[in-house]
Amino acid sequence: MDSKGQASAEFILLFGGIIVVVLLAIYMYNNYVSDLSGQISSKELNEFNEELNELYKYFK
Repeated sequence: MDSKGQASAEFILLFGGIIVVVLLAIYMYNNYVSDLSGQISSKELNEFNEELNELYKYFK
């Protein structure tokens, strides 16, 4: 009888550990995607500014 209770407790601890690891992975991935989107928008903004500067040369 005690072995069934111990097995259940071990499964609960195992699933709890898995859930913690998955939540940490999701949190880290979310931060990675947020940083990546900032870099992409910065790159696009820099390219846009360069194109505007090239057009400005024609209207000087």
